[in-house]
Amino acid sequence: MQFDTIDSATDAQGVCTVWLNRPEKHNALSAQMIDEMTEMAANLRHSSARVVVLAARGKSFCAGGDLQWMQAQMQADRATRQEGARRLAGMLQSWNTLPQPVIGRLHGNAFGGGVGLASICDVAIGVENAWMGLTETKLGLIPATIGPYVIARMGEAAARRVFMSARKFSAQEAQSLGLLAKTVAEDALDRAVTAEVTPYLSCAPGAVAAAKKLARALGPVIDAQTIEMTVTALIAQWESPEAEEGIAAFFQKSAPSWQAR
Repeated sequence: MQFDTIDSATDAQGVCTVWLNRPEKHNALSAQMIDEMTEMAANLRHSSARVVVLAARGKSFCAGGDLQWMQAQMQADRATRQEGARRLAGMLQSWNTLPQPVIGRLHGNAFGGGVGLASICDVAIGVENAWMGLTETKLGLIPATIGPYVIARMGEAAARRVFMSARKFSAQEAQSLGLLAKTVAEDALDRAVTAEVTPYLSCAPGAVAAAKKLARALGPVIDAQTIEMTVTALIAQWESPEAEEGIAAFFQKSAPSWQAR
């Protein structure tokens, strides 16, 4: 199946690589990309793929939510906002619950929703010179729909070090936070990803899927109630004066009132 914002290929061993493919937009999550990622997850769930590698083309892994998509959400009515937030939350959950192991190949920066995508990977490997950050609060927004996956990956104590401040942090700090499993030089990234993939090719696929399902069940609960709570929180913040000012300031290339001079 052909997509516009993502690309995929499966090799003879059953390793499917999915590429975020909006390099000109730093792979920011648009409405179309969210829908295509959701459809891709549905395809993978019923495919013969044994391992999934989540990668990206261009300079960045994922710059987060597409600002034009967010601006459209700001201008929409409440029902449309809720639908948009639920589609984003549903995409993340569809990837988080894939039966196959998902290996993240972070060749560049990841912010906002990009950190969310790293968090739904079973193992995320990043290059040493990458930067990451939960940058939503600079715009008057919050990392809501990605929140359950970020907290599940880092743990609450570690996540609170970066969840609210919007500060950017290095790949090395991301590793210490538990977000990245490993950091490597650029020219070692593919070897590191292959090293994570290879052991699964000697395992029973059904047992791998069952073990992953059990691990998720034993970890923090991310169910429909949790997801709806994040949607409600995101909508409330989208409707706040801070979000209106923050998004407007971004597009006007001006400083919001809360930014220190």
